[in-house]
Amino acid sequence: MKNLSVLLVEDHRQLAQTVVEFLEQEGALVDYASDTTLARTLVQEHHYDILVLDVMLPGEDGYSFCQYLRKELALDTPVIFMTARDQLDDKLEGFARGGDDYIVKPFALPELVARVQALVRRERREVAPNLLTVADLQLDPARQEVRREGQLLKLSPTAFRILRILMRESPKVVSREQLEHELWGDLVPDSDALRSHLYNLRKAVDKPFEHALLETLPGVGFSIRPPRTG
Repeated sequence: MKNLSVLLVEDHRQLAQTVVEFLEQEGALVDYASDTTLARTLVQEHHYDILVLDVMLPGEDGYSFCQYLRKELALDTPVIFMTARDQLDDKLEGFARGGDDYIVKPFALPELVARVQALVRRERREVAPNLLTVADLQLDPARQEVRREGQLLKLSPTAFRILRILMRESPKVVSREQLEHELWGDLVPDSDALRSHLYNLRKAVDKPFEHALLETLPGVGFSIRPPRTG
C-alpha cells in the first residue's frame, strides 16, 4: 500500500474517518470527498491509483459518478463500490456502470486493503513478475535485470523503477505527476531530480543503440515505445 493514491467518496463521516485512518496506517495517500461534487474536481486535478466509492451518496450516486468517470473522462482507474446493498442486481448494476469490485458493509478493513491491492496489481499488470518487453528491450522484475539486444544494462535503482513503470504502461504516455507519485509519493524532490534520472536512463537504454525507445512529449509526459517505421 505504500504511496498508493486513493480517493474515498463516502458521506458517512465516522466510517470515512475510520477507513482513511486505516488506509493511511497501511501507507496509502488518501483524499476524501463526502459527495461527488468535490470528487469530480479531485479526479480532474489529481492522479489516483484507485477510487473507493459509496453507492448511496447525496445528490449523484456512486453508480452515476462511476459512469461519468468512464464515459465523460475516459478514466480507467480501478473503482471499488462499497455499500450495504447486497442484492445480486445491485452488484450487476455496479459492474455495468464501470465498477471493478464490490464490497458489502459492514466489512473488515483488512479485506478492503486486500481488494485495493489486488485491483492495483491487476491494473499495473503486476499479478506475476513476468518479463516486460518493448521491441528489443526486456526487463526482468524477478532478477532486477534489464537487457537490450541481449546486452545487460546498468541502471540505478530509481532508473530501474522509472523504466519498469514506463514499460508496464507502454505504449501509453505516463504523465510527470503519475511518475513522480509512483516514485516518491508526496515527498517529491526538487524539479531537476526526475529530469536527471531520465537523462541517465536515456543514456543507458538509447544512446548505445540505433533506435531510441524513450520518448518525451513536452507538457504531456513520457513513454517507452517501439521505434516508428516507414
